[in-house]
Amino acid sequence: MRRVVVTGLGAITPIGNNVDEFWDGLVSGKCGIDNITLFDTEKFKVKLAAEVKNFNAEDYFDRKEARRLDRYSHFALVATRELMKDGNLDVSKIDATRFGVAVSSGIGGLQTIEDNKETLMEKGPDRVSPMFIPMCINNMAAGNIAIEVGAKGESFCMTTACSSATHTIGECFRIIKYGYQDIMIAGGTEASITPIGIAGFTNIKALSQSQDKTRASIPFDKERNGFVMGEGAGLLLLEELEHAKKRGAKIYAEVVGYGATSDAYHITSPSPDGEGGARAMTNAIKEAGITPEDVTYINAHGTSTPLNDKFETMAVKKAFGDASKNVIMSSTKGHTGHLLGAAGGVEAVACVKAIEKGIVPPTIGYKVPDEDCDLDIVPNEARKVDVKYAMSNSLGFGGHNGSILLKKYEE
Repeated sequence: MRRVVVTGLGAITPIGNNVDEFWDGLVSGKCGIDNITLFDTEKFKVKLAAEVKNFNAEDYFDRKEARRLDRYSHFALVATRELMKDGNLDVSKIDATRFGVAVSSGIGGLQTIEDNKETLMEKGPDRVSPMFIPMCINNMAAGNIAIEVGAKGESFCMTTACSSATHTIGECFRIIKYGYQDIMIAGGTEASITPIGIAGFTNIKALSQSQDKTRASIPFDKERNGFVMGEGAGLLLLEELEHAKKRGAKIYAEVVGYGATSDAYHITSPSPDGEGGARAMTNAIKEAGITPEDVTYINAHGTSTPLNDKFETMAVKKAFGDASKNVIMSSTKGHTGHLLGAAGGVEAVACVKAIEKGIVPPTIGYKVPDEDCDLDIVPNEARKVDVKYAMSNSLGFGGHNGSILLKKYEE
Protein backbone atom coordinates (compact mmCIF):
# COMPACT_ATOMS: atom_id res chain seq x y z
CA MET A 1 0.00 0.00 0.00
CA ARG A 2 1.30 3.46 -0.93
CA ARG A 3 1.59 6.22 1.66
CA VAL A 4 -0.34 9.46 1.11
CA VAL A 5 0.84 12.84 2.37
CA VAL A 6 -0.42 16.42 2.38
CA THR A 7 1.85 18.74 0.39
CA GLY A 8 -0.24 21.89 -0.04
CA LEU A 9 -3.13 23.80 1.54
CA GLY A 10 -5.68 26.34 0.30
CA ALA A 11 -8.54 28.04 2.12
CA ILE A 12 -10.90 30.97 1.97
CA THR A 13 -13.12 31.28 5.03
CA PRO A 14 -15.26 33.64 7.11
CA ILE A 15 -12.26 34.36 9.36
CA GLY A 16 -9.55 34.69 6.73
CA ASN A 17 -9.11 34.66 2.97
CA ASN A 18 -6.04 32.42 2.99
CA VAL A 19 -4.68 29.60 5.14
CA ASP A 20 -2.50 31.76 7.39
CA GLU A 21 -5.33 34.20 8.14
CA PHE A 22 -7.71 31.29 8.75
CA TRP A 23 -5.32 29.58 11.16
CA ASP A 24 -4.51 32.80 13.02
CA GLY A 25 -8.26 33.40 13.37
CA LEU A 26 -8.79 29.93 14.81
CA VAL A 27 -6.00 30.22 17.35
CA SER A 28 -6.98 33.72 18.45
CA GLY A 29 -10.67 32.81 18.82
CA LYS A 30 -11.91 35.07 16.04
CA CYS A 31 -15.62 34.82 15.26
CA GLY A 32 -16.60 35.19 11.60
CA ILE A 33 -20.33 35.46 12.29
CA ASP A 34 -22.09 38.77 11.69
CA ASN A 35 -25.18 40.29 10.11
CA ILE A 36 -25.97 39.02 6.62
CA THR A 37 -24.96 41.53 3.94
CA LEU A 38 -25.46 39.43 0.81
CA PHE A 39 -29.22 40.06 0.76
CA ASP A 40 -31.91 41.97 2.66
CA THR A 41 -33.01 39.96 5.72
CA GLU A 42 -35.94 42.20 6.72
CA LYS A 43 -38.50 39.42 6.22
CA PHE A 44 -36.25 36.65 7.58
CA LYS A 45 -36.14 35.19 11.07
CA VAL A 46 -32.43 34.46 10.68
CA LYS A 47 -30.24 37.58 10.48
CA LEU A 48 -26.75 36.15 11.01
CA ALA A 49 -24.35 34.13 8.89
CA ALA A 50 -20.60 33.63 8.50
CA GLU A 51 -19.81 35.32 5.20
CA VAL A 52 -16.41 35.51 3.52
CA LYS A 53 -15.30 39.10 4.14
CA ASN A 54 -13.80 41.65 1.74
CA PHE A 55 -14.19 39.39 -1.26
CA ASN A 56 -14.53 40.92 -4.72
CA ALA A 57 -14.40 38.35 -7.50
CA GLU A 58 -12.92 40.88 -9.92
CA ASP A 59 -9.81 41.07 -7.73
CA TYR A 60 -9.13 37.48 -8.80
CA PHE A 61 -10.78 37.13 -12.22
CA ASP A 62 -11.38 39.41 -15.18
CA ARG A 63 -14.92 40.78 -15.36
CA LYS A 64 -16.17 38.33 -18.00
CA GLU A 65 -14.77 35.31 -16.19
CA ALA A 66 -16.11 36.50 -12.85
CA ARG A 67 -19.62 36.79 -14.29
CA ARG A 68 -19.43 33.28 -15.76
CA LEU A 69 -18.67 31.63 -12.42
CA ASP A 70 -20.91 31.19 -9.40
CA ARG A 71 -19.57 32.33 -6.04
CA TYR A 72 -18.90 28.74 -4.95
CA SER A 73 -16.59 28.31 -7.96
CA HIS A 74 -14.89 31.63 -7.21
CA PHE A 75 -13.98 30.32 -3.76
CA ALA A 76 -12.76 26.97 -5.11
CA LEU A 77 -10.47 28.56 -7.70
CA VAL A 78 -9.03 31.11 -5.27
CA ALA A 79 -8.24 28.34 -2.77
CA THR A 80 -6.72 26.24 -5.56
CA ARG A 81 -4.35 29.02 -6.59
CA GLU A 82 -3.12 29.27 -3.01
CA LEU A 83 -2.77 25.48 -2.79
CA MET A 84 -0.80 25.21 -6.04
CA LYS A 85 1.60 27.93 -4.93
CA ASP A 86 1.93 26.45 -1.45
CA GLY A 87 2.56 22.99 -2.90
CA ASN A 88 5.09 24.41 -5.40
CA LEU A 89 3.50 22.19 -8.04
CA ASP A 90 4.64 22.66 -11.63
CA VAL A 91 2.26 20.54 -13.72
CA SER A 92 4.65 20.60 -16.70
CA LYS A 93 7.07 18.53 -14.61
CA ILE A 94 4.64 15.75 -13.62
CA ASP A 95 2.42 13.29 -15.48
CA ALA A 96 -0.80 15.31 -15.72
CA THR A 97 -2.80 12.15 -16.42
CA ARG A 98 -1.90 11.01 -12.89
CA PHE A 99 -3.06 14.30 -11.35
CA GLY A 100 -6.74 14.61 -10.47
CA VAL A 101 -9.27 16.95 -8.87
CA ALA A 102 -12.11 16.07 -6.52
CA VAL A 103 -13.85 19.07 -5.01
CA SER A 104 -17.26 18.68 -3.43
CA SER A 105 -20.21 20.97 -2.88
CA GLY A 106 -23.37 20.22 -0.98
CA ILE A 107 -25.58 22.49 -3.07
CA GLY A 108 -23.53 24.05 -5.87
CA GLY A 109 -24.47 27.36 -7.49
CA LEU A 110 -27.50 28.20 -5.41
CA GLN A 111 -27.39 31.96 -6.10
CA THR A 112 -27.24 31.26 -9.83
CA ILE A 113 -30.32 29.04 -9.52
CA GLU A 114 -32.21 31.75 -7.63
CA ASP A 115 -31.24 34.50 -10.05
CA ASN A 116 -32.24 32.55 -13.14
CA LYS A 117 -35.54 31.37 -11.65
CA GLU A 118 -36.41 35.03 -11.08
CA THR A 119 -35.44 35.83 -14.67
CA LEU A 120 -37.60 32.96 -15.92
CA MET A 121 -40.64 34.14 -13.97
CA GLU A 122 -40.22 37.83 -14.78
CA LYS A 123 -38.89 37.81 -18.36
CA GLY A 124 -39.61 34.36 -19.78
CA PRO A 125 -37.56 31.28 -20.72
CA ASP A 126 -35.63 32.91 -23.55
CA ARG A 127 -33.92 35.23 -21.07
CA VAL A 128 -32.47 32.49 -18.85
CA SER A 129 -28.69 32.68 -19.13
CA PRO A 130 -26.99 30.18 -21.46
CA MET A 131 -24.39 29.93 -18.69
CA PHE A 132 -27.02 28.95 -16.11
CA ILE A 133 -26.30 25.21 -16.17
CA PRO A 134 -22.47 25.44 -16.36
CA MET A 135 -22.53 27.88 -13.46
CA CYS A 136 -24.84 26.03 -11.08
CA ILE A 137 -24.15 22.31 -11.35
CA ASN A 138 -22.17 20.83 -8.44
CA ASN A 139 -19.29 19.40 -10.45
CA MET A 140 -18.20 22.66 -12.06
CA ALA A 141 -15.87 23.72 -9.25
CA ALA A 142 -13.87 20.55 -9.85
CA GLY A 143 -14.18 20.95 -13.61
CA ASN A 144 -13.03 24.56 -13.60
CA ILE A 145 -10.08 23.72 -11.34
CA ALA A 146 -8.97 20.87 -13.61
CA ILE A 147 -9.16 23.16 -16.62
CA GLU A 148 -7.20 25.95 -14.93
CA VAL A 149 -4.38 23.80 -13.55
CA GLY A 150 -4.24 21.22 -16.37
CA ALA A 151 -5.09 18.16 -14.27
CA LYS A 152 -6.02 15.35 -16.67
CA GLY A 153 -6.58 12.53 -14.18
CA GLU A 154 -9.76 11.66 -12.29
CA SER A 155 -12.04 14.65 -11.82
CA PHE A 156 -15.28 14.41 -9.87
CA CYS A 157 -17.59 15.91 -7.26
CA MET A 158 -19.03 13.97 -4.31
CA THR A 159 -22.22 15.27 -2.75
CA THR A 160 -23.12 13.85 0.65
CA ALA A 161 -24.48 17.00 2.30
CA CYS A 162 -22.30 18.10 5.22
CA SER A 163 -19.99 15.09 4.84
CA SER A 164 -19.12 15.92 1.23
CA ALA A 165 -15.60 17.29 1.67
CA THR A 166 -14.58 14.69 4.25
CA HIS A 167 -15.79 11.87 2.00
CA THR A 168 -13.97 13.48 -0.93
CA ILE A 169 -10.67 13.69 0.96
CA GLY A 170 -11.10 10.11 2.15
CA GLU A 171 -11.84 8.77 -1.32
CA CYS A 172 -8.87 10.66 -2.79
CA PHE A 173 -6.68 9.14 -0.08
CA ARG A 174 -7.83 5.70 -1.23
CA ILE A 175 -7.39 6.57 -4.94
CA ILE A 176 -3.74 7.42 -4.31
CA LYS A 177 -3.15 4.64 -1.77
CA TYR A 178 -4.26 1.97 -4.23
CA GLY A 179 -2.29 3.40 -7.12
CA TYR A 180 -4.92 4.96 -9.39
CA GLN A 181 -3.45 8.47 -9.17
CA ASP A 182 -0.30 10.09 -7.79
CA ILE A 183 -1.66 13.46 -6.75
CA MET A 184 -5.14 14.91 -6.09
CA ILE A 185 -6.63 18.26 -5.18
CA ALA A 186 -9.29 17.33 -2.61
CA GLY A 187 -11.78 19.24 -0.49
CA GLY A 188 -14.95 21.26 -0.75
CA THR A 189 -16.49 24.63 -1.56
CA GLU A 190 -19.84 26.23 -0.76
CA ALA A 191 -21.72 29.53 -1.13
CA SER A 192 -25.29 29.04 0.09
CA ILE A 193 -25.93 32.23 2.03
CA THR A 194 -28.82 33.13 -0.26
CA PRO A 195 -32.49 33.88 0.40
CA ILE A 196 -33.69 30.39 -0.53
CA GLY A 197 -30.79 28.74 1.31
CA ILE A 198 -31.43 30.60 4.55
CA ALA A 199 -35.21 30.21 4.26
CA GLY A 200 -34.97 26.48 3.61
CA PHE A 201 -32.63 25.72 6.49
CA THR A 202 -34.64 28.01 8.77
CA ASN A 203 -37.89 26.23 8.05
CA ILE A 204 -36.38 22.82 8.68
CA LYS A 205 -35.48 24.18 12.14
CA ALA A 206 -31.74 23.78 11.58
CA LEU A 207 -30.53 27.39 11.95
CA SER A 208 -30.03 29.46 15.08
CA GLN A 209 -32.28 32.51 15.22
CA SER A 210 -30.08 34.24 17.77
CA GLN A 211 -29.13 37.81 16.91
CA ASP A 212 -26.13 37.77 19.23
CA LYS A 213 -23.18 36.71 17.07
CA THR A 214 -21.26 35.48 20.14
CA ARG A 215 -24.12 33.15 21.14
CA ALA A 216 -25.38 31.95 17.77
CA SER A 217 -22.93 29.13 16.95
CA ILE A 218 -22.02 27.64 20.33
CA PRO A 219 -21.08 23.97 19.89
CA PHE A 220 -21.56 21.73 22.95
CA ASP A 221 -23.03 24.60 24.99
CA LYS A 222 -26.29 23.70 26.74
CA GLU A 223 -27.99 26.78 25.23
CA ARG A 224 -27.17 25.84 21.61
CA ASN A 225 -30.19 26.13 19.34
CA GLY A 226 -29.04 25.61 15.75
CA PHE A 227 -26.17 26.17 13.37
CA VAL A 228 -25.08 29.32 11.55
CA MET A 229 -24.61 29.16 7.78
CA GLY A 230 -21.05 29.69 6.59
CA GLU A 231 -19.35 29.82 3.20
CA GLY A 232 -15.90 29.35 1.68
CA ALA A 233 -13.56 26.58 0.55
CA GLY A 234 -10.91 24.32 2.03
CA LEU A 235 -8.56 22.17 -0.07
CA LEU A 236 -5.69 19.73 0.48
CA LEU A 237 -3.05 18.67 -2.03
CA LEU A 238 -2.76 14.92 -1.49
CA GLU A 239 0.25 13.12 -2.94
CA GLU A 240 1.89 9.73 -2.96
CA LEU A 241 4.89 9.90 -0.65
CA GLU A 242 7.64 8.92 -3.09
CA HIS A 243 6.18 11.25 -5.74
CA ALA A 244 6.30 14.08 -3.21
CA LYS A 245 9.84 13.30 -2.11
CA LYS A 246 11.07 13.04 -5.69
CA ARG A 247 9.96 16.59 -6.47
CA GLY A 248 11.16 17.95 -3.12
CA ALA A 249 7.72 18.89 -1.83
CA LYS A 250 7.10 20.13 1.69
CA ILE A 251 5.21 17.47 3.64
CA TYR A 252 2.70 18.79 6.17
CA ALA A 253 1.20 15.53 7.41
CA GLU A 254 0.22 12.02 6.36
CA VAL A 255 -3.31 10.70 5.77
CA VAL A 256 -3.55 7.27 7.38
CA GLY A 257 -7.21 6.36 7.83
CA TYR A 258 -10.73 6.89 6.51
CA GLY A 259 -14.12 5.66 7.60
CA ALA A 260 -17.48 6.17 5.87
CA THR A 261 -20.81 4.79 7.09
CA SER A 262 -24.55 5.34 6.92
CA ASP A 263 -26.97 5.66 9.82
CA ALA A 264 -29.87 4.37 7.69
CA TYR A 265 -32.09 6.15 10.20
CA HIS A 266 -33.50 9.61 9.28
CA ILE A 267 -33.09 12.30 6.62
CA THR A 268 -31.94 15.01 9.05
CA SER A 269 -31.39 13.51 12.52
CA PRO A 270 -28.28 11.52 13.41
CA SER A 271 -28.83 8.06 14.84
CA PRO A 272 -29.73 8.56 18.53
CA ASP A 273 -27.10 6.14 19.80
CA GLY A 274 -24.30 7.59 17.63
CA GLU A 275 -23.67 4.13 16.20
CA GLY A 276 -23.04 5.21 12.60
CA GLY A 277 -20.62 7.98 13.52
CA ALA A 278 -18.85 5.65 15.93
CA ARG A 279 -18.31 3.07 13.18
CA ALA A 280 -16.84 5.71 10.87
CA MET A 281 -14.31 6.69 13.55
CA THR A 282 -13.55 3.06 14.39
CA ASN A 283 -12.98 2.21 10.72
CA ALA A 284 -10.58 5.14 10.28
CA ILE A 285 -8.64 4.07 13.37
CA LYS A 286 -8.55 0.46 12.18
CA GLU A 287 -7.24 1.43 8.73
CA ALA A 288 -4.49 3.49 10.37
CA GLY A 289 -3.46 0.48 12.44
CA ILE A 290 -3.59 2.36 15.72
CA THR A 291 -5.70 2.37 18.89
CA PRO A 292 -8.13 5.04 20.14
CA GLU A 293 -5.56 5.95 22.79
CA ASP A 294 -3.20 7.11 20.03
CA VAL A 295 -5.55 9.86 18.78
CA THR A 296 -4.62 13.25 20.21
CA TYR A 297 -7.27 15.52 18.73
CA ILE A 298 -10.70 15.31 17.11
CA ASN A 299 -12.08 18.20 15.07
CA ALA A 300 -15.73 17.46 15.75
CA HIS A 301 -18.59 18.00 13.36
CA GLY A 302 -19.96 20.02 16.30
CA THR A 303 -22.69 21.98 14.54
CA SER A 304 -24.27 23.64 17.60
CA THR A 305 -27.58 21.85 17.04
CA PRO A 306 -29.14 20.13 20.07
CA LEU A 307 -29.16 16.66 18.52
CA ASN A 308 -25.82 16.63 16.65
CA ASP A 309 -23.61 17.64 19.54
CA LYS A 310 -25.26 15.22 21.98
CA PHE A 311 -25.18 12.27 19.58
CA GLU A 312 -21.65 13.02 18.36
CA THR A 313 -20.47 12.97 21.98
CA MET A 314 -22.15 9.59 22.37
CA ALA A 315 -20.49 8.38 19.16
CA VAL A 316 -17.02 9.38 20.39
CA LYS A 317 -17.61 7.58 23.68
CA LYS A 318 -18.78 4.48 21.82
CA ALA A 319 -15.79 4.50 19.44
CA PHE A 320 -13.10 5.50 21.93
CA GLY A 321 -14.29 3.80 25.12
CA ASP A 322 -12.17 4.80 28.10
CA ALA A 323 -9.86 6.77 25.78
CA SER A 324 -12.67 9.31 25.29
CA LYS A 325 -11.82 10.70 28.74
CA ASN A 326 -8.42 11.85 27.47
CA VAL A 327 -8.97 12.73 23.82
CA ILE A 328 -9.11 16.44 23.02
CA MET A 329 -12.07 17.49 20.85
CA SER A 330 -13.09 20.92 19.63
CA SER A 331 -15.48 22.37 17.06
CA THR A 332 -14.31 25.25 14.90
CA LYS A 333 -17.85 26.08 13.76
CA GLY A 334 -18.05 28.77 16.43
CA HIS A 335 -15.45 30.60 14.32
CA THR A 336 -16.66 29.81 10.80
CA GLY A 337 -20.27 28.74 11.05
CA HIS A 338 -21.20 25.60 9.14
CA LEU A 339 -19.84 25.49 5.58
CA LEU A 340 -22.07 22.54 4.61
CA GLY A 341 -20.33 20.62 1.81
CA ALA A 342 -17.09 22.56 2.40
CA ALA A 343 -17.01 22.08 6.18
CA GLY A 344 -14.82 18.99 6.10
CA GLY A 345 -12.37 20.77 3.81
CA VAL A 346 -11.65 23.73 6.05
CA GLU A 347 -11.68 21.46 9.10
CA ALA A 348 -9.13 19.14 7.50
CA VAL A 349 -6.94 22.18 6.91
CA ALA A 350 -7.36 23.00 10.61
CA CYS A 351 -6.25 19.48 11.56
CA VAL A 352 -3.16 19.69 9.35
CA LYS A 353 -2.22 23.02 10.91
CA ALA A 354 -2.83 21.66 14.42
CA ILE A 355 -0.34 18.88 13.67
CA GLU A 356 2.16 21.29 12.12
CA LYS A 357 1.97 23.96 14.83
CA GLY A 358 1.33 21.83 17.91
CA ILE A 359 -1.75 23.86 18.80
CA VAL A 360 -5.37 22.73 19.13
CA PRO A 361 -7.95 25.39 18.19
CA PRO A 362 -10.66 26.11 20.77
CA THR A 363 -14.42 25.76 20.84
CA ILE A 364 -15.37 29.44 21.16
CA GLY A 365 -18.56 30.97 22.55
CA TYR A 366 -18.78 28.29 25.25
CA LYS A 367 -20.43 29.34 28.52
CA VAL A 368 -22.99 26.83 29.80
CA PRO A 369 -21.80 23.24 30.31
CA ASP A 370 -24.05 20.43 29.12
CA GLU A 371 -23.97 17.11 30.96
CA ASP A 372 -24.66 15.37 27.64
CA CYS A 373 -21.53 16.93 26.09
CA ASP A 374 -18.94 16.26 28.77
CA LEU A 375 -15.74 15.60 26.80
CA ASP A 376 -12.69 17.89 26.75
CA ILE A 377 -13.83 20.44 24.18
CA VAL A 378 -10.99 22.99 24.64
CA PRO A 379 -13.33 25.82 25.71
CA ASN A 380 -12.54 29.32 24.43
CA GLU A 381 -8.73 29.18 24.53
CA ALA A 382 -6.36 27.41 22.14
CA ARG A 383 -4.12 24.80 23.72
CA LYS A 384 -0.51 23.88 23.01
CA VAL A 385 -0.38 20.13 22.45
CA ASP A 386 1.93 17.81 20.53
CA VAL A 387 -0.61 16.45 18.04
CA LYS A 388 0.52 13.11 16.60
CA TYR A 389 -2.85 11.97 15.25
CA ALA A 390 -5.77 14.25 14.39
CA MET A 391 -9.23 13.10 13.32
CA SER A 392 -11.82 15.16 11.43
CA ASN A 393 -15.49 14.13 11.65
CA SER A 394 -18.40 15.08 9.40
CA LEU A 395 -22.03 13.96 9.76
CA GLY A 396 -24.42 14.83 6.94
CA PHE A 397 -28.16 14.97 6.31
CA GLY A 398 -29.27 11.60 4.98
CA GLY A 399 -27.22 9.79 7.62
CA HIS A 400 -23.83 10.12 5.88
CA ASN A 401 -20.87 9.84 8.26
CA GLY A 402 -17.22 10.39 7.47
CA SER A 403 -13.99 10.43 9.47
CA ILE A 404 -10.45 10.99 8.23
CA LEU A 405 -7.33 10.45 10.29
CA LEU A 406 -4.13 12.43 9.81
CA LYS A 407 -0.74 11.80 11.35
CA LYS A 408 2.39 13.82 11.99
CA TYR A 409 4.74 12.84 9.16
CA GLU A 410 7.64 10.55 9.98
CA GLU A 411 10.07 8.90 7.56
